[in-house]
Amino acid sequence: MFNILTYNNIATVGLERLPESRYRVGSAVEAPDAILLRSHDLHGVAIPPTVKAVGRAGAGVNNIPVADYSKRGIPVFNAPGANANAVKELVLAGMLLAARNITAGWDYARNLSGDDASLHEQIEQHKKHFAGFELAGKTLGVLGLGAIGVKVANAAVALGMQVIGYDPMLTVDSAWQLSASVIRASSIEELVSRADLLTLHVPLNDQTRKAINTARLQLMKPGAVLLNFSRSGVVDETAVAAALESGALKAYVSDFPGTTLRDQRGAISLPHLGASTAEAEDNCAIMVADQLRDFLENGQIRNAVNFPDTVMAWTEGTRLVIANQNVPNMVGQISSALAEANLNITELLNKSRGDYAFTLIDLEADIPPVTLERIRAITGVLSVRVINLR
Repeated sequence: MFNILTYNNIATVGLERLPESRYRVGSAVEAPDAILLRSHDLHGVAIPPTVKAVGRAGAGVNNIPVADYSKRGIPVFNAPGANANAVKELVLAGMLLAARNITAGWDYARNLSGDDASLHEQIEQHKKHFAGFELAGKTLGVLGLGAIGVKVANAAVALGMQVIGYDPMLTVDSAWQLSASVIRASSIEELVSRADLLTLHVPLNDQTRKAINTARLQLMKPGAVLLNFSRSGVVDETAVAAALESGALKAYVSDFPGTTLRDQRGAISLPHLGASTAEAEDNCAIMVADQLRDFLENGQIRNAVNFPDTVMAWTEGTRLVIANQNVPNMVGQISSALAEANLNITELLNKSRGDYAFTLIDLEADIPPVTLERIRAITGVLSVRVINLR
């Protein structure tokens, strides 16, 4: 029986992927084998010694101290792409809000007073103040071509826009899905300088923090539109406020309200609605529940943010599941310990990613406790688990 501790309301369709015969799930579960959450902040929360995995029913993991879990050999799973369509649709809405001055026009129209004839006269007199532009023929710059960025780029192409994208970490899978009409920029500077509208779809990390700053804003076309559905920290909000005030930026559409831009003319702030659809919540919950189950039952990793994808076909016997630092001779030391116990390896897979690695080893026989402890004592081994596949 596996215990799953939940910190948020997880979509029922996701929880149903964890059968009651094998899983005890709830917010009061003790000695959890895994943690399942959405937006709950785990920073400063002690890591239970029994935890083997964390599942985030969403894409971003800024609410999880990933480095702390990595040092313990605990994979942190997320659900990349599960909410991509929801975010894509909101980005398209944001583009239209900015292009057609919809929010300002709406505020004006709903605050009119008088009879119908008076309203009509006022509207005809003042509608010129809310004139906008059409998206067709404009150039959209897409920074980040992951699951969301690709969908946004392809949708913009379908709207008749010219699309230019930049992502130095573009994956083969994303490249296959990206429209052939999307032009590749050679740098962020080229991207921002060519865009009439610029949309951001990158994770927040040390490389992307304040990626859109004063210097890059100055490269943008006068009256350009900036859209941020990534995280607030990927832009320098003080620089954005100055660009809006000077008119260098026509509009800034963000899913992350803050005090710096709350009352700024041209700023359109939404209350973090990107993934707030029933469909996205269901998709995220299903995806991360399946990943947690596969890891707990089979030791396999799919879509962890801190360890490599490690998937090995089911064979027979006993499976040894090891998280370790990515250092030389790790597999050799583990293999030697198993050989000395006369254990025959039927399958072995070792994958690395940055400072960490993950190893799956299938054996014909059970592992003696003394051998298991010897492997745990190897310098650089972070966690060891045994799964009986018979």
